[in-house]
Amino acid sequence: MARSTPSSSAAAAHGAGDWPGKVLGLPESGPRSMGGFGRRLGGLAIDWALASVISLAIGTYGAAGNFVTLGIFAVLQVLFIALLSGSFGHVCVGLRVVPIRGGYVGAWRPVVRTVLLCVVIPVLIHAKDGRPLHDAAAGTVLVRR
Repeated sequence: MARSTPSSSAAAAHGAGDWPGKVLGLPESGPRSMGGFGRRLGGLAIDWALASVISLAIGTYGAAGNFVTLGIFAVLQVLFIALLSGSFGHVCVGLRVVPIRGGYVGAWRPVVRTVLLCVVIPVLIHAKDGRPLHDAAAGTVLVRR
């Protein structure tokens, strides 16, 4: 009879050998592996900075223009994801948005994903497969290029 050691039972409880994206059939590292928190945050910062610069350039940046900047951010997200499979920030940090079922990301996925991203709360909650809820709802995953 096999004995369970504390280290082996702890490893089993924490899902030893599991990684974000394993359930989705994604590799542990390298191209097509799930994008990590640092890259996601970096891409988001680049996208927000770009939206802020555009908002500043058209004269709407500031306290009264926060919703204008958010609108610019949302439009940029939808356009870039639909056209390049990733926002400008995603492309800069080596990420792309792909549909779970494969194929082209289409037009509706970027819209759903962006609306939920702008609400913020779904980004903070993760599904069991490791994807934030805005990706899960859109049927997408953010992977490394």
